[in-house]
Amino acid sequence: MMRPQHSNAANLMRWATYASVTTAIILIIAKVFAWFVTDSVSILATLLDSSLDVLASGLNLIAVRHALEPADDEHRFGHGKAEALSGIGQAMFIAGSAGFLLLQAIGRIVNPREMTSGLEVGVGVMLFSMVATLILLSFQNYVVKQTGSTAIKADALHYKSDLLVNGSVIVALFLTFYGWGYFDAIFGIGIALFILYSAWQIVREAIDLLMDHEIADEDREKIANIVSLDPNTLGYHDLRTRRSGTRVFVQLHLELEATLTLAVAHTIADKVERDIAGLFDDAEVIIHEDPVVDSQLGESS
Repeated sequence: MMRPQHSNAANLMRWATYASVTTAIILIIAKVFAWFVTDSVSILATLLDSSLDVLASGLNLIAVRHALEPADDEHRFGHGKAEALSGIGQAMFIAGSAGFLLLQAIGRIVNPREMTSGLEVGVGVMLFSMVATLILLSFQNYVVKQTGSTAIKADALHYKSDLLVNGSVIVALFLTFYGWGYFDAIFGIGIALFILYSAWQIVREAIDLLMDHEIADEDREKIANIVSLDPNTLGYHDLRTRRSGTRVFVQLHLELEATLTLAVAHTIADKVERDIAGLFDDAEVIIHEDPVVDSQLGESS
């Protein structure tokens, strides 16, 4: 059973949550000002989105801190699933903001308003938001690549949608300013539907984690290759995998010659464990050695 060190991954995840909360707060301040100046429902949409970002990111911060706590007597497999719970919580916040936005946009269609000033301020704030979001996303994507964190991935997914949202708001502001008032509300509805789609993506991945969904097929294939390429093994069966937070759990039955001594079989299994654990930043690998009398037995899965 191998447990690689993951202190660097833990630090990256913490800094990613701090960066997310800080960015959201800065964007809220900028968008409140832009909304008062323009009275645009599109900017209101992004303001609500950023306000919920603070709540979601705060929940994310708490969940990540809890998920990184080591295993204890009551949680032998650690606390990694706290990330999935955080993802579902974020999705609820996101879906709630989308529902409120739909109501506001529909009301604006019924009672349209023309924008007579504030175009420069609105566009400037949206451009600032896009730049700040791009900086945050570059850091979050790096953290996800290094850690595989579901919570950070969920946060990054929401900020990716923010880029499209902010870009569409700029278009809506121009159209509204030059007399196409309905477009502000139409873009608001489009943004709301896109936010709902993003929430569903987060929920789907969180459910996979909570239900112990198998890891990606390509990672399972890499595990299979390690076993098949080892000259001392005859194959494997009952491969089971799952992910909990940043940790990957792998279990399998390793088929070995029945004539091997216990010490030799254990040495072979230890090497395979180390090789499999090396595929991931943080993995726990458990192998059961199965004696095989017929040395011609092929690999089974």
